[in-house]
Amino acid sequence: MLKGIRSRLIVYITLMLLLIVLLLEGVFIAAVHYYYLGSAMETLNTRATTSATFFNKYLESYSLNERARYILENLSPEESSKVEVLSPAGHVVINSFGFSSTEQVSTPDVRAALTSGKGNFQSIKPVNGERIMAVSIALKESGSTIGLLRYSVSAEPLYHVIVKIALNAAFIGLLVIGFGFMLSLIIAKRIVGPIQQLTGVAKEMATGNFAVRAERRYDDEVGTLAVTLNYMSEEILKSEKLKYDFISSVTHELRTPLTSIKGWGETLLVGDLSDRQETLQGLEVMTGETDRLIGLVEDLLDFSKFQAGEIRIVRQPYDLRGLLEDLLLQFRYRGQTKQIRLYADLPDQPLPVDGDFNRLKQVFVNLLDNAFKFTPAEGEVRLTAVLEGERILVTVADNGEGIEAEDLAQLGTKFFKGRSRQSGSGLGLAICKEIIELHDGQLRIESEFTKGTTVIVELPRYEVEQHFASPV
Repeated sequence: MLKGIRSRLIVYITLMLLLIVLLLEGVFIAAVHYYYLGSAMETLNTRATTSATFFNKYLESYSLNERARYILENLSPEESSKVEVLSPAGHVVINSFGFSSTEQVSTPDVRAALTSGKGNFQSIKPVNGERIMAVSIALKESGSTIGLLRYSVSAEPLYHVIVKIALNAAFIGLLVIGFGFMLSLIIAKRIVGPIQQLTGVAKEMATGNFAVRAERRYDDEVGTLAVTLNYMSEEILKSEKLKYDFISSVTHELRTPLTSIKGWGETLLVGDLSDRQETLQGLEVMTGETDRLIGLVEDLLDFSKFQAGEIRIVRQPYDLRGLLEDLLLQFRYRGQTKQIRLYADLPDQPLPVDGDFNRLKQVFVNLLDNAFKFTPAEGEVRLTAVLEGERILVTVADNGEGIEAEDLAQLGTKFFKGRSRQSGSGLGLAICKEIIELHDGQLRIESEFTKGTTVIVELPRYEVEQHFASPV
């Protein structure tokens, strides 16, 4: 069984060459056969016709026997054909050897000549031990056939020449097929070699060795595949690095609140519970760190659901302005505690959307939380919303530390946390982006390092502006 591309290529090329050689050999041998036998038959036909015409014209008053003797006496010494004069019954009156015979000659040329005045015959199978060519022409007397003039010659020498030429042609054909076979080996090696190399690289990658690289030998489809394979390997390495960095970051993020909870728990166990202020302070810290742990776990759960395609949003028409106003009240207190000014610019008209209230709230809480997290004291955060045709644009901007240009392109991708030392899982923006895309919207990030960041959420405007559902 031909399981490999190399084997199939060799077989297909060899078969193609074999068919071409057989076709050309057949055409060539047919041409040789036609040339030699056709030329010989044409020559024989010309000589017989010329002789018969001459004898019919100048020996018209002669009897058949007299004509036969005249023909025999005037044959050229160089005549190589066998010349016979036949009676209408097909008996040999006399031949070029001076013999007569009562044996009847009934070859197709004789029968045709008796019927139509002229006949040709070429035997494919040997007759009396040899293959012959013959031409018979009627001898006329006052328009009636009184006998036949028959020229015949052995075709064996011609067939020997044809067979010799055919054998030489077959030998050359075998050489061509052999050369083609060797050439097919080279072609198959040049085609399959790069594929085998790519297969080896792919096997290495399957074992986890993504540092291996494929060699691009030619600027063709296989070369493009090598480049694509290398690109895939690089992207996997980047993804692996992001994943390991993410695991390290999340481990640190989980360890820090656990350490605080454990430390305060031990303090409260061995301490004096009658000290109300210390007890309340410890419980407050433990509650805050627990909320932080819950947030991290929820981010991980949300992200795993998004990756598995299990997140479902329940859309319902409502006014997005109400949600944004509630968030303003929630974050104003946080701004006061951190000495960060929160500004808002919301339109007076409704902002109708068809979306999942809780998921969109999750997005804007995350964006505002990031803005406050990365904005220093006495900085400012701005929340604006505008209607632009059929789209609603909500912008969260800050004048915080900003994002470096090389990090900006990857921000919002899975596992990417950036270079900031602020706490976080690095999943928040990735989850927000997924949620907005599920709402047929877009999330864009614009930032300048040390000057601030702007996050723009673009959502489709709901066409019907009446009867909005009340957010819960």
